[in-house]
Amino acid sequence: MTTASAAHHHPTGGSLRDGTPGSVPGHGYGPGPDSGPGLGSGPDERIAHVVAEALGSARTVLDADSLFCPGTSRLPFGDGRFDAAMMLCNAPRVFDVLSRLRELRRVTRGPVVVLATDPSRVRGFWLNRYAPEVLAVEARRHPPVADLTAALGGAAEVRRVPVPLDCTDTFDEAYYGRPELLLDPAARQAGSAWSFVDDRVREEFDTTLRRELRSGEWDERFGHLRRRTSYEGSLVIVRATP
Repeated sequence: MTTASAAHHHPTGGSLRDGTPGSVPGHGYGPGPDSGPGLGSGPDERIAHVVAEALGSARTVLDADSLFCPGTSRLPFGDGRFDAAMMLCNAPRVFDVLSRLRELRRVTRGPVVVLATDPSRVRGFWLNRYAPEVLAVEARRHPPVADLTAALGGAAEVRRVPVPLDCTDTFDEAYYGRPELLLDPAARQAGSAWSFVDDRVREEFDTTLRRELRSGEWDERFGHLRRRTSYEGSLVIVRATP
């Protein structure tokens, strides 16, 4: 794949990138309400690689994550300008995600790839036992996958993205087999859904999880996750072609 100059920035703040893993955003990456200090070392290249594969052999890829500004809904490009486009559907940064996807479809002649959260799968995570309020918030903040595919039109493929056990990213499901790490407030701060619940919820989560880790109850219920090399939860990739 030929690089479409990763250093070539459009005046609006967007950039053209190739589809290599090192240049593809992952989940919750970059500055914004959903990022935080976390415990990892940054974007997980294995998740980024899934995005890169979905982009295929596209030579010009529009990375939309830094392109849209608040109050703007139209891109300064002609129809079918790019071979492919990609976007991180990360609430609440993308508050008008559907209009943005329709605009990406307009300027892209090939696949539009979206890394998103499937709200129908959010509550299947073990965290629902300890902080259901957090996952209820998370589920409400993401549009249904059916809405994403409808906005993109054409033929859409949706598949779940495996999260590795030693994932370096900092969203809740990244700790599916390492529950102790979510006891660190810094890890929870990386997911902004925690900021929408009160102190009582956070304190009860901390108290209950600590108790069940000490007693072995967490491991009785969920200990098999410690041995799983990957976890397929709510993280999905949507790939739509005209």
